[in-house]
Amino acid sequence: MLSRNKPLNKTALAIALAIVASPAAFAQSTTGGIFGQAPVAAGETVVITSDTGITREIAVDERGRYSAGQLPLGTYTVSLRANGQTVDTRQNVVLKVGAGTEVSFAPAEAQTTDMSGVSVSASALPKIDVSTIDSRTVVTSEQLARLPLGRNSEAIALLAPGVVQNGGSFKGPTGNSLVSFGGSAASENAYYVNGFSTTDPLRGFGGLSLPYGAIEQQEVYTGGYSAQYGRSDGGVINVVGKRGTNEWHFGTQVLWEPSFARANQRNRYYESGLPASPRAGNLYSPDSENGGDSTTVSAYAGGPLIKDKLFIFVAGEYQRQEGNTVNPVSGYTSTKPYVDYRYNSPRWYSKIDWNITDNNILELTGASDKYQTSGSIYNYDYVNRVRQDRIGQDDDIKTGGNLWTAKYTGYITDDLTVSALYGKLHTTDYDAPGGYNSSLTYVDGLVNQNPALNGGSSRGNSQTVSSLSPSGRGNRTTNTRIDITYKIGDHTITAGIDNQTAVAIDQGSVTSGPGGYSWTYGQSDPNTPISTGLGVPATAGFPNGAGGYYVIQNINSSLATVRSTQRAQYIEDKWQVNDRWLLSFGIRNDQFENFNADGDAFITQHKPQWAPRLGASWDVFGDATFKVYANAGRYYLGLPLNPALNAAGGALTTSQYFTYGGIAADGTPTGLTAISPPVAANNTFGQLPDPKTVTTQGLKSEYQDEFILGFTKTLGTDWVYGAKATQRILRNAIDDYCDIDLVLAKAQSLGYDVTDQSNPVSCWLFNPGKSNTFNLVDTSGNYVKVPLSNEEFGFDRLKRRYYSLETFLEHPFADGWYGKVSYTYSRSYGNTEGQLRSDLYRESRGTGQTAVSTTQDWDNSYIMVNTNGVQNNDHKHQLKFFGYYQFSPEWLVSGNLSMISGAPKPCLGYFGADRTDPAGYGNSYHFCNGEPSPPGSHGRLPWVRQVDLGVTYRPALADAKLAFNANVFNVLNEQRTIGIYPNGEQSPNLANPLYGTPTAVQQPRYFRLSVNYDY
Repeated sequence: MLSRNKPLNKTALAIALAIVASPAAFAQSTTGGIFGQAPVAAGETVVITSDTGITREIAVDERGRYSAGQLPLGTYTVSLRANGQTVDTRQNVVLKVGAGTEVSFAPAEAQTTDMSGVSVSASALPKIDVSTIDSRTVVTSEQLARLPLGRNSEAIALLAPGVVQNGGSFKGPTGNSLVSFGGSAASENAYYVNGFSTTDPLRGFGGLSLPYGAIEQQEVYTGGYSAQYGRSDGGVINVVGKRGTNEWHFGTQVLWEPSFARANQRNRYYESGLPASPRAGNLYSPDSENGGDSTTVSAYAGGPLIKDKLFIFVAGEYQRQEGNTVNPVSGYTSTKPYVDYRYNSPRWYSKIDWNITDNNILELTGASDKYQTSGSIYNYDYVNRVRQDRIGQDDDIKTGGNLWTAKYTGYITDDLTVSALYGKLHTTDYDAPGGYNSSLTYVDGLVNQNPALNGGSSRGNSQTVSSLSPSGRGNRTTNTRIDITYKIGDHTITAGIDNQTAVAIDQGSVTSGPGGYSWTYGQSDPNTPISTGLGVPATAGFPNGAGGYYVIQNINSSLATVRSTQRAQYIEDKWQVNDRWLLSFGIRNDQFENFNADGDAFITQHKPQWAPRLGASWDVFGDATFKVYANAGRYYLGLPLNPALNAAGGALTTSQYFTYGGIAADGTPTGLTAISPPVAANNTFGQLPDPKTVTTQGLKSEYQDEFILGFTKTLGTDWVYGAKATQRILRNAIDDYCDIDLVLAKAQSLGYDVTDQSNPVSCWLFNPGKSNTFNLVDTSGNYVKVPLSNEEFGFDRLKRRYYSLETFLEHPFADGWYGKVSYTYSRSYGNTEGQLRSDLYRESRGTGQTAVSTTQDWDNSYIMVNTNGVQNNDHKHQLKFFGYYQFSPEWLVSGNLSMISGAPKPCLGYFGADRTDPAGYGNSYHFCNGEPSPPGSHGRLPWVRQVDLGVTYRPALADAKLAFNANVFNVLNEQRTIGIYPNGEQSPNLANPLYGTPTAVQQPRYFRLSVNYDY
């Protein structure tokens, strides 16, 4: 019969809960631990047996304690033996990743046994794990199967407090929308699959996702993780895949998101007037004409190849989306008015586990996550909303990639464990232009053409390709980890190395067309200079310039292969001070090195970069019902590969301005009069700079300090609640500085003979907000040092601070239902978002600024005027709820609710009351209609409310193996604005008709229907 243990002695239980053999705060762990208390008796051992046959026998010490760490996730049977005989057993013990699971045994007189004298029930587990000090949310495969969620890692991560969608439309390598953790930029997160880093090495834009049915558990870390892991000052998404067991399991699933059940997206309109040559009045984008459906087929199988020895698990998933998109009337999609598309998303996962012996385990993992697009392009009548003739083929795009890893775990003794992991990731970024016509020039900005020269209807051509990239473009990443854990007395000491190398291959692009250039039409006030910083005058003094109409000839070329190495060493001690206090002391040392296209290092950060991690857990009452915890840590973030392509690269990016007297039938300008030479705001004239002059002297890595204080407490027998206060302070950052004239002037004041020709840098990488020393080359070829103080730069000190108060109330699954509600009050403020700029939306790209660690921030003193305020990822209020209710054996309902307050509303423009352009950055200064415009001074975007519901039916006649599911997302069909065009002026003294127009909007209501069978 089932038995429930009497409460253990409080002191003994507290000690047991805190001495997990492996540290419980592994941020990217793939294992868990089992520990507990047993009656004190001579000759006692605990035998732990997994559902794959692994057996470990652990001695019980003189105080009745035992612990076993770094166990593969799975289901375990735990037995107490005395003098070789089994006296008590706990079955169906399920581990949680990165945490300890308490399994204790009551004294003999308190046991209830079956006829054989052996207890057969699992003990009641404590609701609070007092052996952890981190901040994380773990979502299990059972919860994923029940909750209405998007089928990718980022959608799962949004369940965690403090995690929000990014506002810059940034997407990962396979099309997933990126998320922001704790106010950090969307590129500052780390992504892991089975302990291997899948983080995009080029920009840090996401990682790989597994087939949904292959996910065993997903950890979402929002802070406080171990010294074993770093390279993130945002958050961590760690996915642990499933493995085979001694029983064969098979399953398949079909999902359908029908187009007829999808609500129409609302159209977008110009918010601030009309452009010169509107195509359909004030209509900007007829989004209501978009449509499509999605079908996903998945299957899995897992079981023993050799019972108790060799196991396999394989899973595959294939998603196909088909439909049409009607693009906006202008911008980066203006030459692709109407697209019939097909998106294919194949994913697979395989894992082999070999129990060489009970003390030696080998794991092999392979996975793939890819995204492929194709389609046809048509002309479109925006006035009558009618598709017209076919123009050509859309680009054939293939992104994502494959990984494989091998991991060895050796339980050398009960106290010594060794693990080693090695793996490789290969991703592609293939973009073959469909229907590319090498004889046609790309023409953009058609709505800004002079209507007197085009008959009132904008002219263009069928060239849809603005740039070309090599077919072999992609990235390679290699990871090596070695970890050693040794338990001595009340100390658990872990040490190891964590090394990574990355290569970006053939990255960059060149302008398409016969001349290697493209055209962009624009309009300005004819009597105001277009750009004072670039020396581009007003049009009025030139032929055909009276109306302010001009055209820009753009030339872009940047192709390179670059690499980086990131190494780290760490040591950490988990110390059980007494029966209620657990302390954690750790330190990590990171080293980073980045190489340019010639293979020369331009960043070498080999000096110790110490990242201490300190934590404590206090079991207040000694019975695991009330935990108070705290931690403080420093987290370093290595520079991604992207800066090696721009700041340290030889990119050619120039613009030359003309007036024009005619427009040819293909949209190209005629009757040209140059009003400027080729100009580049950042000196990007195609020369690879000397790697010794790319960065300032002694460049320091980006790092952040974090402080957390929280508690977790049981409420009765069915509830858990808690609160946590967090503060994050960005202490140092890397960005680029581009005011070449100021640096050269300082060099000349020091008596150095230098010119920009002798220093062909576009920008220097530096540490913003503090003094820096530049390395220059004089006209004789000698290296000279030029120091500038922060006052000489004209900057305030670097500031990005985040604080939050999180609260939660959870009902663990019992009595047929589970639920968790959390509320987060937070503030992210300062003068920088971090590695990205979400608000600088570029119509030419359809995203925010993607130049990681080389944003417009800090380029010059003018761009940083009026920058202090709440930052782009600031969402003051976040309320989240998710849960499910099994109201009968056949029926289950589930829900997911979030209410997120809006981000600050931006307004950018020309500099100062006179609307000048002192740095050549156009309408990107923190002024709005001539008035100072610090972040947050124009109010907020609206709250975003999302309600998702689901229902599952498992008919009894199918023995609960067959299930039918229906989910509805965004039940209320609230299409709230997430981001807007930020630029209030199109040119000096000329309002931008796009200002305030939504750039990102909440998806409309849609349904998902599915059927699955599991055997």
